[in-house]
Amino acid sequence: MSEFMANINERFRDPSLAKQLLERIKRAVQTLQRPINLMEVCGTHTVSISRNGIRQILPEGLKLLSGPGCPVCVTAQRDIDIIIEVVNNEQVILTTYGDMMKVPGTVANLQEAKALGRAVQVVYSPLDALKVATENPDKLVIFYSVGFETTAPMAAATLELAAAQGVRNFKIYSVHKLVPPALEGLLSADEVKIDGFILPGHVSTVVGGEAYRPVPEKYGVPAVIAGFEPLDILLGIERLVTQLVEGRATVENAYSRAGNWEGNQVAKQVLAEFFQPVDAEWRGIGVIPGSGLELADAYAAFNARNTEAIAEAEQRLVGLKSEIKGCRCGDVLKGVILPYECPLFGKACTPSRAIGPCMVSSEGSCAAYYKYERHRQLV
Repeated sequence: MSEFMANINERFRDPSLAKQLLERIKRAVQTLQRPINLMEVCGTHTVSISRNGIRQILPEGLKLLSGPGCPVCVTAQRDIDIIIEVVNNEQVILTTYGDMMKVPGTVANLQEAKALGRAVQVVYSPLDALKVATENPDKLVIFYSVGFETTAPMAAATLELAAAQGVRNFKIYSVHKLVPPALEGLLSADEVKIDGFILPGHVSTVVGGEAYRPVPEKYGVPAVIAGFEPLDILLGIERLVTQLVEGRATVENAYSRAGNWEGNQVAKQVLAEFFQPVDAEWRGIGVIPGSGLELADAYAAFNARNTEAIAEAEQRLVGLKSEIKGCRCGDVLKGVILPYECPLFGKACTPSRAIGPCMVSSEGSCAAYYKYERHRQLV
């Protein structure tokens, strides 16, 4: 099996195919004779682009912008501050993914809180968090549920299990976000010219290509679903610039081996049953209508936001201005600047002493640029 997978991976790194795609991209850019800004929405795309040096081999005039595709990074500062504050309650055990531990709050982070003896546990899935709740029936166990459409179904499945088992001390604090509304939020803001979107392959396997129809139909911007191997990304870019040359805008699927137009119907049904769309704040972008997922009313008893512990944490934060001074992570997420254009990048802000979440998360744009691109000539 490992040999088979190695052969598959080599197919998507074939230099001869890469050269052919690059030549097509170059011809299209020359035909257009104007600057082109394409945005890779997904943090996993950003990492692959940086790691494989794709940005440096593209023709002059074609620029790749990193978008709001890191769920940790786009989480509102207020939601981070609340969840850090709630662990001061001795009746609370907070469970979350490892990426959240070093994300800076306005005055502290979860790793620092844990070092001070607060009950914070890293888990690998919401099922692990449910286990913590069953093992600690006298505690309020909160799962800080972060992610896009790809991780929310697992949270929903865990919620169903908790309800069936009657584990009432298990609560979910959902900061899940939806990708398609975020694209509309970016285009509506008009802070940066975006000529096309490279859409996330994994999110698209859940929501399907149809979820992105407003992007070309309402805004006239082409969008292409792409995988994460180098050739996947180059193919996505080639499809986008071809649409621009031909003067059309549509949603294309260049990742058909994993996704389709309709998406995963089972996952979508689960999301519809256990969550409901709500207006949500995105770091740097602001409040985007219908872009968040909150627990459905039928499962309000499992919503951490309805607990006294969260209400008390919010009250203690009254008057605190939630912000990180000097950090331009929000502008990076909007594509207004590239990471190295932030004055803190690589100086005051590094992965070992991150000032903003874009430098913390493994999918953060700043972290990817720092690891793979900070010594390259970026123009």
